[in-house]
Amino acid sequence: MQEKLYKLELHYQTLEARLGASETYEDPALVARLNKEQRELAPLIETYRAYVKRGQDLKQAEELLSDPDMKELAREEFSAAKEDLARLEQELKILLLPTDPNDSRNVIVEIRAGVGGEEAALFAGSLYRMYSMYAEGRGWKVEVANENETELGGIKEISFVIEGGGAWSRLKFESGVHRVQRVPETESGGRVHTSTVTVAVLPEMEEVDVQINPADIEMQVFRASGAGGQHVNKTSSAVRLIHRPTGTVVECQQERSQFQNRDKAMRILASRLYEEEQERQNDALTAQRRSQVGTGMRNERIRTYNFPQGRLTDHRIGLTLYKLDAVMNGELDEIIDGLVTADQAERLKHQEG
Repeated sequence: MQEKLYKLELHYQTLEARLGASETYEDPALVARLNKEQRELAPLIETYRAYVKRGQDLKQAEELLSDPDMKELAREEFSAAKEDLARLEQELKILLLPTDPNDSRNVIVEIRAGVGGEEAALFAGSLYRMYSMYAEGRGWKVEVANENETELGGIKEISFVIEGGGAWSRLKFESGVHRVQRVPETESGGRVHTSTVTVAVLPEMEEVDVQINPADIEMQVFRASGAGGQHVNKTSSAVRLIHRPTGTVVECQQERSQFQNRDKAMRILASRLYEEEQERQNDALTAQRRSQVGTGMRNERIRTYNFPQGRLTDHRIGLTLYKLDAVMNGELDEIIDGLVTADQAERLKHQEG
């Protein structure tokens, strides 16, 4: 590890020198690439430099242990430096883990009401609101591609794009079955009902990222409409794409023009096909798959939202929080941080094993 870190430090110094040279700025594309590489390496190099500095402090403190006048101070510094070195070494191991190539991508989120009828549809709407508020809090942009509402204001299904740096790195663990336990507004007896909603989170792909043969796609156009026939669009601007080899169907009707809807639908289709290919590859790596925090499969129950007790439980990491209202208002960081940490720990264990 030390040799690898030393080489990365030298490479980082080379990057700094190149970015400090005036001739570099004659090529804007080169500047952008060097800046990106520097940004990505910076957390690792800063941690490594702190590690080297604390190593030097430890050595100096050790030398002073034999000095009667400095012994007490040296012992304290020696102990503190030793603790810092252990913590920084762990941080370096995590920073050296292979990064997910999709971490910086936007995401496509698909939410579908499952078991529970209207109550499931109402909770699907609550989850859409939760993710929208989380995105808003991080300065990300949310764009709905397709929405199928119910008469009572619930959502049968919705697809939306979240645009923002690192969206995939934060939201990739949200795929799976979300279970809700609460008393429906329509329930006169006050009994708690259990319903489910399925969430799928995909990294947003462009057509160039996934090979799609145009001859394999059937495009249908239709008029967009809201719940119960409201907001009827008089032109056929909504688009449905059918990928014949896989039977995958994508609809987009939120944009005003057919061209915009087709463009967005193609990105969603590319993301769906990418996900299907990833699942095929992951099935062949079942041991590695098991070492991760949840498989991200749509049929895996990942979380329970218990409204009578104000309790949220993430079953994958055994995390229980009693602040459900805050979570439903988009305060997801504590859960996501827990999932990221658990995933890193599993990958470290897998790598060391």
